[in-house]
Amino acid sequence: MDKATKRAIRHSFQRAADRYDEAAFLQHEVARRLDDHLDGVKIEPKRILDAGCGTGFGSSLLRARYPRADVVGLDLADAMLHQAAARLRGSVWEKLRARLMPNVPNFFPLCGDIEHLPLSRGSFDMAWSSLALQWVGGGADGLQTSFKEMHRVLKPGGLFIFASFGPDTLKELRAASADMDGHQHVNRFIDMHDVGDALVHAGFSNPVMEMEQITLTYADLAALLRDLKAIGAHTVLEGRREGLMGKSAWRRLLLNYETFRQNERLPASYEVVYGHAWAERAQKTEDGRQIIEFRKR
Repeated sequence: MDKATKRAIRHSFQRAADRYDEAAFLQHEVARRLDDHLDGVKIEPKRILDAGCGTGFGSSLLRARYPRADVVGLDLADAMLHQAAARLRGSVWEKLRARLMPNVPNFFPLCGDIEHLPLSRGSFDMAWSSLALQWVGGGADGLQTSFKEMHRVLKPGGLFIFASFGPDTLKELRAASADMDGHQHVNRFIDMHDVGDALVHAGFSNPVMEMEQITLTYADLAALLRDLKAIGAHTVLEGRREGLMGKSAWRRLLLNYETFRQNERLPASYEVVYGHAWAERAQKTEDGRQIIEFRKR
């Protein structure tokens, strides 16, 4: 990803930080479901990386599940980190912990880039990333670069667990805007099978991939677009349209999106991809091929 695009992404989330949680229902729900994936995982990490921590909702789940672990929350936007630190300091659980267990490890905010982690090799027992990896540029190659960074900072036997978006995300908005002006109005997301391959190439073993679809509904298109803007998720890719959409293009978009209306509501579909893998020696078939398990929920 070029520097200009990365600056645009950072700026978008800087501006969204103060009111992010007001519109982040989906992001919070996915983080809860990702946390549920840890129910059957036997691991007691001492140090956890929350990569792309945003306002710290996922970090708070990790702190509750692993109360004796350090959690390092990394984000590209320092305004998000300010919100995360305030959340972790202000929760009832954290205040009680500080009083009863003053020497218990804490939450550490860190401004940095998932593609170039400012962290030393083998310094974490676990890495978590909830709905941040879709902002990595360069398609599958860029994702593999980020996975290699996760692998680098994990100790042998460390767990990497994440959630991201698949290619059917916002499929209605993509279809509605396809014939408008030749500009890309919806980000492109990577297929689950390519994500699994990128994990293997990055050195992870025993990857397990799952996918589910979550559909939110809105009274009108303007409400959906307001939510996307509020969480900093409006399109910031190369080739995006510069400036505001014209009136005729907006009317066409409204009419196109109306074709998806059901039961007086407009749907917005999200394909959510969950994955986890281990930074250790891979299990392979007799002919040397890596084993990847795919599940559809």
